[in-house]
Amino acid sequence: MDGFLFQATVYLAATVIAVPIAARLGFGSVLGYLAAGILIGPVLGLVGGHETAELQHVAEFGVVMMLFLIGLELEPRALWDMRHRLLGLGGLQISATTLAVMMAGIYVLGLGWSVALAVGLVFALSSTAIVLQTLSEKGLMQTGGGRSAFSVLLTQDIAVIPMLAFLPLLAMPKTPEMIMGELLSRGTPDAGHGASGPHEAAQSFIASLPGWGATLVTIAAVASIVLAGVYLTRPVFRFIHAARLREMYTAIALLIVVGISFLMTLVGLSPALGAFLAGVVLANSEFRHELESDLAPFKGLLLGLFFITVGAGINFTVLFAAPVLIVGLALAVIVTKGAILYVLGRVFALRGRDLWLFTLSLAQAGEFGFVLVAFSVQQHVLPAGLSEVILLVIALTMLITPLLFILYDVLSCNLRDGGETPEADTIDQTGPVIIAGIGRFGQVVNRLVRSSGFETVVLDHDLMAIERMRRFGVRGFFGDPTRPDLLHAAGLARARVLVAALDDPEATVRLVSFARRECPDLHIIARAYDRTHVFRLYQAGANDIVREMFDSSLRAGRYVLENMGLSEFEAAELEKTFYHHDRQSVRELAALWDPARPTVENDAYITRARELEAELQTMLLSQLEETGTPKE
Repeated sequence: MDGFLFQATVYLAATVIAVPIAARLGFGSVLGYLAAGILIGPVLGLVGGHETAELQHVAEFGVVMMLFLIGLELEPRALWDMRHRLLGLGGLQISATTLAVMMAGIYVLGLGWSVALAVGLVFALSSTAIVLQTLSEKGLMQTGGGRSAFSVLLTQDIAVIPMLAFLPLLAMPKTPEMIMGELLSRGTPDAGHGASGPHEAAQSFIASLPGWGATLVTIAAVASIVLAGVYLTRPVFRFIHAARLREMYTAIALLIVVGISFLMTLVGLSPALGAFLAGVVLANSEFRHELESDLAPFKGLLLGLFFITVGAGINFTVLFAAPVLIVGLALAVIVTKGAILYVLGRVFALRGRDLWLFTLSLAQAGEFGFVLVAFSVQQHVLPAGLSEVILLVIALTMLITPLLFILYDVLSCNLRDGGETPEADTIDQTGPVIIAGIGRFGQVVNRLVRSSGFETVVLDHDLMAIERMRRFGVRGFFGDPTRPDLLHAAGLARARVLVAALDDPEATVRLVSFARRECPDLHIIARAYDRTHVFRLYQAGANDIVREMFDSSLRAGRYVLENMGLSEFEAAELEKTFYHHDRQSVRELAALWDPARPTVENDAYITRARELEAELQTMLLSQLEETGTPKE
């Protein structure tokens, strides 16, 4: 017990010290976990050896939980839409990387073809844990590069199953010493166990089945997960809900993931794959958010523990024995995989930031490589000496991965989203109303104007937004709305109204300034982010300015007044008074606003703002007194 408490104290102390420091320095939590593992393992020697290896097996369950939670975010239709990336991009990445590493092993390192092929399979895999954790932290999962990386990782996780089935076929001829050792191990009774348990008995039964029988059992296991997710989870959750015990939700969430993992292990499938499948099945469940909130803390802690054990397990003795060779091999793996990923990314139409994110995020080896190496040694596919070097190379590539994400951050500062921006559409339509920006704000404006019978010309620099509109039958044109040539092509000179509804405040100011210079008589309606942005748009020449949250906030305030005892009419009148006073106040304060000075240092502005606020309070209280409504 004392040893366990000491180990737990060391791991937790290293985590709470190293991870926040790494996050504050901009390195991300993964590098912090790896650094903490190196510090308490190889450097200080506080942990390591057999205990760390055992703990790593437990911590790998964090990857299973992570894939379950990712599955909850994906509907089956979304997974079907990814089929081309899964089969094409993922399949080509595994095949090309395996072949490239195999050729390098044969012709550069002088390995036998079977050993080289096994090494190629090991290095074809990337780190699901590190990549998905970092993509989630940086908010990159929904980008084109993030979705492509996820597709490849999912394909790799699926590919582990046939790899484990294929590796025994590459076994080296057994030496007399190997044969004698196996005979002795079989002849030695297991003193600790009189009989195998139910788990071992079930595995032995499945192993004894013919090929078609094992296949049927596997299909039945997958089908049971799907059917249980569709028909069993709702009644179980309603039963748990009736108990009204909060901890029971956590228990059922853990039971789902642990039970599925056990079932998958029993039939020889990947627990991570089974958990992902269950998550996809439950993606449309009303209990999805409950499952996410219950499992997220466990996932975070176990993944962090996994990264620490990777750092603690690095064998610096082997590294220092041949540092140039091992570091060179790690860099060679990253460069080789990166080159293959870059080419495949371009073939699959990834550009710019998306291309570099896809390339740099998957260039390392992965945690499943540890599993394949251990299995290969057991099956006499890889010699023990070579396996130690491979394990160290895998760990080093994983350690370098956070640095690759930092490199991506540097590169992305000089690149546009999607890389080479597609050419703007040819605008062959003009109208009396031009709407620049078709986000949530612009969509409502466009729907109201078009439904009232007036033609609009919509411009937006977000190609996906334009394509979504087209699917609903609304025509729009892709291109930067601040470009003069596109505005003139849209009929700026003949338009009566321009709606500047861009998300970027700076771009909105540029658009309003240009349109006012070109067309002095044009009526410009602009979307403003805040009051300071309102002042800038007034100076730029906008006629009507709408703050994003102003009208909705007024409506919410009116609801508050109604629930404080005022009638709907009284609350509406107060809302109207506030609205007109605020518009007048903005005009007065705009004359005092100085863009060269912070507002909090502009004494004239502050004095007038306080006077106007006092005037508003007096007006509203007087209005309440006239209606005879007492203020509580």
